[in-house]
This record gives sequence, structure tokens and C-alpha cells, in this order.
Amino acid sequence: MLCLLAVSMIVLYACTKGRGGKGEEVAGKYVDLGLSSGTKWMTVDEENTAVVEYDFFTYEEAIAAYGDKLPSRKQWMELVNECSWSWAGMGYKVVGPNGKSILLPAAGYRGCDGSVHCVGSSGDYWSSTPNGSDDAWNFFFGSDGGGLRNTYRCYGYSVRLVQD
Repeated sequence: MLCLLAVSMIVLYACTKGRGGKGEEVAGKYVDLGLSSGTKWMTVDEENTAVVEYDFFTYEEAIAAYGDKLPSRKQWMELVNECSWSWAGMGYKVVGPNGKSILLPAAGYRGCDGSVHCVGSSGDYWSSTPNGSDDAWNFFFGSDGGGLRNTYRCYGYSVRLVQD
């Protein structure tokens, strides 16, 4: 039964990744949510081709691959403060002031030891904002909400890109 649940969550994640819903732009494109800064958000998470099962990146991998295309802590805060958020059973649907939306899947995360956790129930995304030499800011969520926190850079989190 436990194996079936784990497989179901993996399939759910794979089936939702890159798919949009009503009000969303075509998968893999940037969408203007009508934010005050003008920041556009990618409609899908980035894939880590070096990882077989999950598309998680350490902070260093994310910075090396995407640099300033990673949202800053400030851009994540803008998304939190200016958009409406609703749990979609597999992640959050984020609707901007102009009615356009993106989906942030509950992809889980990879621990520093390589173990994968919380697929289907929570999500973690890197920001580009470091905090000291060992930590960086990330956005996290579960079905009951989320926010920004400081965490070790060795964790594997999802990556969503932005465009100014």
C-alpha cells in the first residue's frame, strides 16, 4: 500500500509538471501576472537533466545554471503579497492581479543526504538571494500555507525562473 501511494504521488507530479490550467499561458513560456515590478514568471519548473527521478537543484547548481534568472527573495515576496493563492490538491495555483496564473507543483524536496521527501504534499523553490556562506533563502509551501525561510544550500529544491 505504501509503495502504491509513493508511485501515485510520483505519477501525480509527473503528470502535473509543465501543464497549465485555465488562465495560464502555454507551458514553458513566461507569463505576465500583472505584478507591480513587471516581473514575468515561467509557467513550468526547470528540469535538472543531471538527476534521473526528480528535478531538484542544490543552490550552487541553480545559481550556476540560471544565475539572475532565479527569482530573488524580494520577487518571491511580491508573488506572495500581490497574488491570490489556492491549494489545487497538487500544489498552489497562483493568480496575479490581472487574472493570469501559474501552478507551483508540490514536488517535495531532496535532503542533503539525497533522500526525497514530501512529494505531492509540499514544495520548495530556491531564490537567488544568499544568506551567509552556507545558507540561502527559499520559498516553501504545504497545503496550509508557506513563506520564505533560510536553509542550507545542500538541499535539493525546485527552480522556477523569472524575467524582468
